[in-house]
Amino acid sequence: MVVFDKPAGQDKASRDYDKARTGVVKPRELHELVRGNIWKLDPYSCARDEFKGREAHVFLDANESPYNAPYNRYPDPLQERLKESLAKVKQVPTERIFLGNGSDEAIDLVYRIFCEPGVDNVVAIAPTYGMYKVCADVNDVGYRTVTLGDGYQLDAGRVLDAVNAYTKVIWLCSPNNPTGNDLDRLEVERILQEFDGIVVVDEAYSDFSQLPPLRLFLDHFPNMIVLNTFSKAWGCAAIRLGMAFASRQIIDLFNKVKYPYNVNTLTQQKALEMLDEATATEGRVRQICREREHMLPAMEELPICQRVYPSAANFFLAKVTDADAIYSYLVDKGIIVRNRNRVQMCEGCLRITIGTKEENNELLAALRQYESECRKKKTT
Repeated sequence: MVVFDKPAGQDKASRDYDKARTGVVKPRELHELVRGNIWKLDPYSCARDEFKGREAHVFLDANESPYNAPYNRYPDPLQERLKESLAKVKQVPTERIFLGNGSDEAIDLVYRIFCEPGVDNVVAIAPTYGMYKVCADVNDVGYRTVTLGDGYQLDAGRVLDAVNAYTKVIWLCSPNNPTGNDLDRLEVERILQEFDGIVVVDEAYSDFSQLPPLRLFLDHFPNMIVLNTFSKAWGCAAIRLGMAFASRQIIDLFNKVKYPYNVNTLTQQKALEMLDEATATEGRVRQICREREHMLPAMEELPICQRVYPSAANFFLAKVTDADAIYSYLVDKGIIVRNRNRVQMCEGCLRITIGTKEENNELLAALRQYESECRKKKTT
């Protein structure tokens, strides 16, 4: 295993030699990947950090109000109690966990830590989650895309061919959004082994997949950051809590750059409650997967549906006869799906989230009614 804090003594020539000999490239030293100003950054010191490890009962350090407990106090800046509970569920040590204001905070931090504005670039698959590009644009970082192949599958060789000397990060989302499919694990591993920068694998939907989550393999890939969220399987989109799992050195950088109190007390409390109900959450995930197995063939039977793509997520992508018209029809019925007609490689497609059995049946009934009305128009 390669670790960032042990000097490897590798320049580019020796990395190229390793690749030719073994097919595996050792990641660049972490200081080579991190922006110089970030590496030297003296982070903000929270009032709560300064007495860490000691007991206290009178708090006169942070200019807080002494009234309205417990909401008068700033939250734990490192969410230590929450991370301890999360570590047991996710099987990742606390020092390898970052918690943020949604996964979007972690995505933005990747750019701020590793990518020099106006100089560096990232490589991503297409189609995929749109925030990777939005954050690239906000941070003035080049964004290179590699279109997926047949069945929305990943070709590691094409992704690696898009890399140049200024590529710091590769973005992969698996199960992918909006396509719903797992990326080929062997292709993902090839990228992790042959790219000497940072590889971010967004596993927001991994709880609905049969593949083992890559966060369990952090020791094998020191250049990997795995994202996850409380918004999907945990049913907590409203509390805005995202997770990143990585080497201790990378997590230290996240904590160094993040805003001091990025996860509020109410979010931490609700997340702790949900972790205490992990068994119930697992049951809801199984129910969603059962509904998914019902919905895909039911959609395929509809004449207006031309293709339903395989899904390992809590949604699926369906190619229909007229995406814009069907989307508008459903909106008029009070049913909202996602129109992906204008997304690259998703022309004519709707992305449909798996709901409750009742919601799914209402959607199917509305689509059958749309089909019936279309037939009547043709005959008149």
